[in-house]
Amino acid sequence: MGVFIDQDKQIFHLQTVSTSYVFQVLPSGYLAHLYYGKKLRAGDLSWLLVSQERASFSPNPVPEDRSISLDTLPQELPVYGTSDFRHPVLQCRLSDGSTVTEFTYQSHRVEQGKPSLAGLPATYVEEEREAQTLIVELQDKVSGLRVELQYSAFEQYDAITRSMVILNDSNESVQLLRVLSASIDFPHADYEWLQLSGAWSRERDIVRRPLASGTQSVESRRGSSSHQQNPFAALLSPGSDEDQGEVFGFSLVYSGSFVAQAEVDQFRTTRFSIGINPFEFQWALEAGQAFQTPEVVMVYSSEGLGGMSSKYHNLYRERLARGKYRDAERPVLVNNWEATYFQFNADKIEDIAKAGQELGIELFVLDDGWFGHRDSDNSSLGDWVVDKKKLPNGLEDLVSRVTNQGMRFGLWFEPEMVSPDSELYHNHPDWCLHVPDRRRTEGRQQLVLDFSRQDVQDEIVRMLSEILKSSPITYVKWDMNRNMTEIGSALLPPERQQETAHRYMLGLYDVLERITSSFPDILFESCSGGGGRFDPGMLYYMPQTWTSDNTDAVARLRIQYGTSLVYPISSMGSHISAVPNHQVGRTTPLEMRGHVAMSGNFGYELDLTKFSDEEKDIVKQQISLYKEIRSLIQFGNFHRLLSPFEGNETAWMFVSPDGSEVAVFYFRVLSESNAPLNRLKLKGLDLHADYRLVRGSEVFGGDALMYAGIPVGAEPGDYHSELFRFERV
Repeated sequence: MGVFIDQDKQIFHLQTVSTSYVFQVLPSGYLAHLYYGKKLRAGDLSWLLVSQERASFSPNPVPEDRSISLDTLPQELPVYGTSDFRHPVLQCRLSDGSTVTEFTYQSHRVEQGKPSLAGLPATYVEEEREAQTLIVELQDKVSGLRVELQYSAFEQYDAITRSMVILNDSNESVQLLRVLSASIDFPHADYEWLQLSGAWSRERDIVRRPLASGTQSVESRRGSSSHQQNPFAALLSPGSDEDQGEVFGFSLVYSGSFVAQAEVDQFRTTRFSIGINPFEFQWALEAGQAFQTPEVVMVYSSEGLGGMSSKYHNLYRERLARGKYRDAERPVLVNNWEATYFQFNADKIEDIAKAGQELGIELFVLDDGWFGHRDSDNSSLGDWVVDKKKLPNGLEDLVSRVTNQGMRFGLWFEPEMVSPDSELYHNHPDWCLHVPDRRRTEGRQQLVLDFSRQDVQDEIVRMLSEILKSSPITYVKWDMNRNMTEIGSALLPPERQQETAHRYMLGLYDVLERITSSFPDILFESCSGGGGRFDPGMLYYMPQTWTSDNTDAVARLRIQYGTSLVYPISSMGSHISAVPNHQVGRTTPLEMRGHVAMSGNFGYELDLTKFSDEEKDIVKQQISLYKEIRSLIQFGNFHRLLSPFEGNETAWMFVSPDGSEVAVFYFRVLSESNAPLNRLKLKGLDLHADYRLVRGSEVFGGDALMYAGIPVGAEPGDYHSELFRFERV
């Protein structure tokens, strides 16, 4: 049971295995937030709300109780215009031009399980007993607007989700100006703020700083979740680390522009809120219509960042990702992009596939350049027909030549884009995002198709379906290489133009739902210039994402470490590429490149035909090893040991769900003269069990491995890596 209700005190108490979330209906009808944190017993918790009159000039909406000021009251639904001067979660413009609303409690209901969200990705249950959902209805009596606050408690997954629905029961249209998904008022500001930030080929660096008076925020205004920021933020108790301290994580299941912010007010309380970015957002909510906000997944951990990550990993791997490949081992692949770029023909592809088969690779992926007249990135997006100059006998012939080598076949698409030099753009120049009489800004010499349009959505589904039906294709890499500019739609009236970006996301989600449902046996991988749209919204449709276009092993240490704060290892694509690396020019050993790439969904992105005999032997061993530990890597429990953000060394490890297998990876970037002897302390083991080194005779106690550690880094040399495998005795 996840929802407890004290009918007399009108207190709602959501519980998971280790978390409580509590709020109360006040006599005035306002919803007051009481508590969020470590699990409390059910009972009378009304005493947690402390209110007092702060100053004679503080607005008091309840004359008979001057201790209540909305400017200080911790609220579940803060709105604009009625004496709360902090950031609202909801702001509307009514038909009379005013932006004042005031929502008070009307009713509530509890549902077993968890309902889906209309048109949006969200976590789900497979059995109703996995979660309970509380829906609380509030109403603004003047306007006729209603709000349904939705809370779902995943008891065993130890997470709580929030979203809301705005319903217009009036006879007039209402403009939604700000519609976030959740807001929580914390009783103090003694927190550190953590976000994941970066750039193309440098995604998800960990940025951490103390909260200060005023507003701290992270946001994207790019029409996508973006390389620059990730739709996630956390509040941490000062000094929290991987294993200790309180952590409150907030992850938005959305792939478009977002904002997450923490406002520290005059009394040093903190309001955290997250949702669709209100910048350039407006939505006309007609009479009788409803608007659903995206879902926020909230995770509380009293065991540091590692505890938070473990909860996100389990929930997102098992109850966000879907389909055949959610629980299936992912194939070892080779992608031809960095091997050939646009310059290839059928014979070259067959040669790479043949070399891959001899090495033990299971899947060949044909990347950009197979369609239209695409010899560079300046043409043909939108023309999803085979380039007969490169593939004169068509795609079916190439797929046959690859599968005859004993390999599966995968294909790259960029369905959301169109090149000005394309038949599609020539025939439908109004199908891209644009504003009349304004320049159509190009990025990577391409424009963004207007996925808010039903005709565009239908045509993309038709074209892709024809290709996917034509041959036994078992993998699709879905790319998106630029952000939105001139965000306008030819089909929307002037007053609805600011709906375009969100309607685009709804259209994209609809296309993804149709395509992935129609081809359930295909493994879909999301990509956006690498990791530019690595978010929970895409993970709902595609169980893995290309983590970054940067395949350099040293750079990937930071990228994969930061990504792992929220996202499971099974969601990360990670490949070995050629050296000198094409992004940073660095030369690293094949062994280190292998160990980094094995720490995800493993593959190669280089010309396999150029390997020396010695390199072939190493690669065969890498692939054989990965196949042995693949299930452990993709579905085991992940622990971070040493951070690349804090020093010269990085380490992480995997423990199988039953605890019988362990794999530990250690990396050192630069060698140090006469360095100290280091020991690496492990995590997640059974203190009372013994562990044998795989292919060795040495046996270690779990307590010794965790408290004393194993010696690492004795061998000299830059770009050094080690792998330790243990089996529980």
